[in-house]
Amino acid sequence: MSVPPAPNLPAALPPPAHRAAALAARQYGSITWHQALDCGIDDGLVRRLLRSGHWVKVYPRVYAVRSAVEGAEEDQRLLQRVMAAQLALGPAGFAGGATAARLWGMQGFPPWDGREMHMVIPALGAQRHVRGITLHSWDTADEEITTVGSGIRLTTPGRTLRDVLLHVDRDTGVSLIDSALNRGLVRRTDLPSLHAANRGRRGCRRVGEWWRSADDRAQSPLETRIRLVCADGGLPPSALQHPFTDARGRVFAVADLWWEELQVIGECDGLGPHGQARTLAYDRKRQNALQAHYPGTRIVRFTWEDIYKPAYVLAAVAGTDRR
Repeated sequence: MSVPPAPNLPAALPPPAHRAAALAARQYGSITWHQALDCGIDDGLVRRLLRSGHWVKVYPRVYAVRSAVEGAEEDQRLLQRVMAAQLALGPAGFAGGATAARLWGMQGFPPWDGREMHMVIPALGAQRHVRGITLHSWDTADEEITTVGSGIRLTTPGRTLRDVLLHVDRDTGVSLIDSALNRGLVRRTDLPSLHAANRGRRGCRRVGEWWRSADDRAQSPLETRIRLVCADGGLPPSALQHPFTDARGRVFAVADLWWEELQVIGECDGLGPHGQARTLAYDRKRQNALQAHYPGTRIVRFTWEDIYKPAYVLAAVAGTDRR
């Protein structure tokens, strides 16, 4: 996780404003009212900075230095908002649930809307309300909390999965587990103990099968969802990331999904783990090589729209689609 950039304030602002900006730069652009006072800023200067647009209010008594937060990419904006929420809640607060999953890079959720924020506070603080923050009072052990980046506190990957799975649908849940496995955030051998640790929590039984359905070879949520559609329809793929070799034994293509008995390659034309477009037969050379070395093989391609048409997906794999 990247280090926050230093803000660029007009030189005409008084020295306390620059001291506050330097402190905010170490906190992803945010500063609390009490911290501002410690930098020599009084209420009048706070109001001046807000009126002039140099500062913006994020949460009660938490402000962002505009020049430090504007123009940031989505992952940086998430860090900025998490730190602001952390400052608003005090030293006992930390990111959890869906927000922690996003911080760890687990895939499976829709794009972040720029506002949703899930934070955890001790049970005694459960009655607190901070507008714009969804507060949870999960009983979390100290070893299940870690720190990343420039002071961002959040639940560990395993604890994050334990919490978030209880609040999502199956397809999202399995996608998150697949992503965590594929990124090496958790190991397959960890899954039974993670499931067992949730025993007694609401929804634990509902998600039991999800842990067993996970596959660390899935490289995108679309692969996971197409795999689940096919498994539900009685046509589970025999392999994921199946390699194809030429006459010299060199791998020239890798199939997202592979049905051995049907000799069918499944391509998931979504985004890969780092946002790049993922296709197997993306050029004529690879398609020609497939036809030359595996003449009986069919290629079926799926997009995100197809997860809402399970009958079409199954028919395409089985070779019975007549569109």
